[in-house]
Amino acid sequence: MIRWANMNAIILSTGTELTTGQCVDTNSAWLSAALGRFGVRVIRHVTVGDDIQDIRQAMGEALDSTDLVVATGGLGPTADDLTRDALAEAIEQPLEENAEALGQIRAIFERWQRPWHEANRVQAMIPRGCTVIPNPRGTAPGIWYHTASTDLFVLPGVPAEMRAMFAAAVVPVVEKRCGGARTERARLPCFGISEAKLGELIQDLMVRGRNPLVGTTASGGVISVRLVAWGKDEAEAKRLLADDISEVRRRLGSVVFGERDDTLEGVVGQMLLERHLTIATAESCTGGLLAKRLTDVPGSSAYFLRGYVTYANEAKSELLGVPPELIMSKGAVSEEVAAAMATGCRAAAGSDLGVGITGIAGPTGGQPPEKPVGLVYIALADSGGVEVKRILFGEHLVRSEIRDRACKTALNLIRLRL
Repeated sequence: MIRWANMNAIILSTGTELTTGQCVDTNSAWLSAALGRFGVRVIRHVTVGDDIQDIRQAMGEALDSTDLVVATGGLGPTADDLTRDALAEAIEQPLEENAEALGQIRAIFERWQRPWHEANRVQAMIPRGCTVIPNPRGTAPGIWYHTASTDLFVLPGVPAEMRAMFAAAVVPVVEKRCGGARTERARLPCFGISEAKLGELIQDLMVRGRNPLVGTTASGGVISVRLVAWGKDEAEAKRLLADDISEVRRRLGSVVFGERDDTLEGVVGQMLLERHLTIATAESCTGGLLAKRLTDVPGSSAYFLRGYVTYANEAKSELLGVPPELIMSKGAVSEEVAAAMATGCRAAAGSDLGVGITGIAGPTGGQPPEKPVGLVYIALADSGGVEVKRILFGEHLVRSEIRDRACKTALNLIRLRL
């Protein structure tokens, strides 16, 4: 059974730009992952706008209900930076100008060779009884409020400043209170299987309360198996995680294409490099998207030779040698034309592999039931011949989704061939 360290946390983000959707709150996700590394259970994310009463209430409720609070934002020098005032009200202590904080702020201005602005003096106002957290990257000192039962850290909203101060001030406190407990996390991205089928294969590993905790998420056709292991120390957590990773890989086989942040194009690129193989692409409905994905990978010039965007039928014939009569008899969206595109671009580029994609990305152009929107043919040619895959992605997907899935399916076809 998965256990957490005897420490729960609430993450509080402040800023009207967050509550109105003008900015995305990336700090909370980062903090959750960072705290989870020590076995801290984040029970809630709270986001409030730049209103002193809302911030005060959120802080008060968090202090009353958890062991650790990490708040970000609202420590700047402007009128809408209200977090320090709200904290003072929440803990019922007056704000006082802190000489240490003021010295740090002035030192930053001197180091940056910028003129002093009196407005920045407000950033040195710290509630009585709190500890100043130095900010080596900016002018906003952090604040640490400590009681017998709770620690509250207020950090700047600027991600680079927040992360540096978290490592310096928050981590030592968390490590001491958690007693060495650790969690280890892994992600196994999969392609070419439905989420339901994958779930059946690892159903017993996904029992709630199990250690490691195993779950799945789906995005753009990629199904990710996510694992979280808890241990009394780092070694135990890593051992438990490794055992489950091996078991998931054994059950799922080749549908697992990597770990962590691996992408299909990255994995395929590495395989092409290791095998000293080259590739060329011929695309119709994807409009060069597959070539882009392949060349997004650094070092792709070692294996990617050429990409053809043959949207018009004439281009398929002129650039790839696809016979016009084949297009007339079978249609541009057909198994035969996809195969001819793959072999044609391979011959024209002189590459080891050639990929051809033709289909109907919509929203118009479909001819159901034989050729509905979402029908795509993908062909892969090499010295041993050509393989063609027919896929119906479905009319429920929009144009960009069909093109995206077609590229991923092509990349997966290449991966499995290699």
